[in-house]
Amino acid sequence: MNIHTREKLYACDQCGKRFSKSENLKKHMNIHTGEKLYTCDQCGKVFLRASELKTHLTVHTDEKPHSCHLCGKSFSLLQSLKMHQKIHTGVRDYMCFGCEKTFISASSLKLHQRIHTGEKPYKCPHCDKRFSQSPHLRTHERIHTRVKPYMCLHCDKTFNQSSHLRTHEMIHTGDKPHMCSHCDKRFIHLGHLRTHERIHTGEKPYHCTECEKCFNQSSALRTHTKRYHSK
Repeated sequence: MNIHTREKLYACDQCGKRFSKSENLKKHMNIHTGEKLYTCDQCGKVFLRASELKTHLTVHTDEKPHSCHLCGKSFSLLQSLKMHQKIHTGVRDYMCFGCEKTFISASSLKLHQRIHTGEKPYKCPHCDKRFSQSPHLRTHERIHTRVKPYMCLHCDKTFNQSSHLRTHEMIHTGDKPHMCSHCDKRFIHLGHLRTHERIHTGEKPYHCTECEKCFNQSSALRTHTKRYHSK
């Protein structure tokens, strides 16, 4: 019997959709029950459909078959490429009604809106601290677990954040990306540049509440307070 003319005897009691094979109905029911049968053996993430797992597995390989024709950047997922291309087109379909800021994806908008709502759905299992984004929670948890997955290839020192590793590696490479706009001095850390530039601008943002003396560094204020105003 042709599959297109086969009678669909198996009906979903949740939504009424009908299927010609019982196994197809069983797979469909996972949508309603939320049961996820397909598990990634690389990271443990689970999926409703085998096709979703197959797509996900490309994240763990170096395979990036989807390339941007404008800049050449490659992606493992077609969806990621489509999202990336909006950077070039400038299309931002999702607007926050709280501040009218626009975003290229619904997920980016949802994360942004937590600034307005104060929602922090991700709670640390080790303390009471909460976060608006799951990556921020994972980074925070490393304080408790002492996991430092990012290792310097030059000296084997490890870090709990990739940004800390990148900054550290500049010690080995000699890279100083932050240059003073008033002189030729360069710095590894942006914070060090800002402190240095106050020499040129004369800015002294740290005020003593006891005698109103001002300083260009917070450490200088602390030293002053301890020396002249501590009891």
